[in-house]
Amino acid sequence: MQQTLARQDARLDRGAEATQDTRRGIGPDRPRLDTRDRERQHELARLARLAHTLDARFRIPFTGFRVGVDGLIGLIPGIGDTLSALPSAYMIVRGHQLGARKRTLGRMAVNTGIDYVIGSVPLVGDLFDIGFKGNLRNIDLLRAEFGEAVTPLR
Repeated sequence: MQQTLARQDARLDRGAEATQDTRRGIGPDRPRLDTRDRERQHELARLARLAHTLDARFRIPFTGFRVGVDGLIGLIPGIGDTLSALPSAYMIVRGHQLGARKRTLGRMAVNTGIDYVIGSVPLVGDLFDIGFKGNLRNIDLLRAEFGEAVTPLR
């Protein structure tokens, strides 16, 4: 009798685990993510929000253009582009810490450098900065590096 109850309890426990796995989106057709992959996905999502805030946070009325904090800070003469390069450098450092290849980090550095150098030219650089969206390009590079879905530039 106790053996039968123990078997029934074991079956119920397995059923509860399967139910919990299904609620988490893990099933026989979806592999279970280990802790490092979940942390990487969480950090990529956080960096994507930062990139969106920097490059495409606000929509210019009556146009399809989006501008972010990076473009607005870049309007400050002298220090604006340097201040806006700091979050971009942070994204490169986080990419390195997440394990991105040197090639990807190099491409991110080139995007940041282009954004900084051309963006520092008065007026023309500010217009370029609004259209280039270097931070969104960098997060797309990181997503491609780690096999995440890449979204088109906005």
